[in-house]
Amino acid sequence: MNISLFDVAGPIMVGPSSSHTAGACKIGQMARALFNGTPTEVDFYLYGSFATVYQGHATDRALLAGVMKLRTSDPRLQDAFDIAAQKKLKYRFIPIKKDVPEHHPNTVRIILKNKKQNLSVVGSSIGGGKTKITFVNDVPVDFEMMAGRFFSILIGHDAKTFSLGPLYRKMEDWGSVIARQQTICSTKRENHCITVISIEDDYLKLAQVMELEKLPGVEFVRALTKLLK
Repeated sequence: MNISLFDVAGPIMVGPSSSHTAGACKIGQMARALFNGTPTEVDFYLYGSFATVYQGHATDRALLAGVMKLRTSDPRLQDAFDIAAQKKLKYRFIPIKKDVPEHHPNTVRIILKNKKQNLSVVGSSIGGGKTKITFVNDVPVDFEMMAGRFFSILIGHDAKTFSLGPLYRKMEDWGSVIARQQTICSTKRENHCITVISIEDDYLKLAQVMELEKLPGVEFVRALTKLLK
């Protein structure tokens, strides 16, 4: 088995914990990317060890920072409460003390809200900055992400008309190296899929994301972190 330096050292992050801080931030980023719009309220239901150590390990700040699209390495993560106040984003942390066997010990349900919609996302931090999204609006999914290492985008698309080929060619033209790609298709909406693209050591600009949205079959492209202009 090959073990990289990243596997030993963990992600580039603001601490103290890759699981409770960096992983939590990544789950928050994913939830925000899946939310179509800007939330005005967010509830965090904390399970397992998240429910017991969320304050001491800065899990609360990290989750909130992720929802506001801060990167895991952003020093402002520690100021997440103040930033949320400036943005007038209301939030609650609700620890669930009882055991829920179907959840990983480091699990959170994030419910994002505004006047138009609610979105529920369940995610777990499974160690070393690795995270997994297991439910979106109570529909089972299986998205795996890595905190701190990659720049990631979500692409909503039609399974019949969207092709990764043109996207890969654009990425190559821009000098972006795709580290991994994962596609999951909806069980409720025919031909509707979401693809997550993780890019190695690079960040896309807003204009590039807008160009990707023009590809045939693409419904939306969203970044997990704030885009460069």
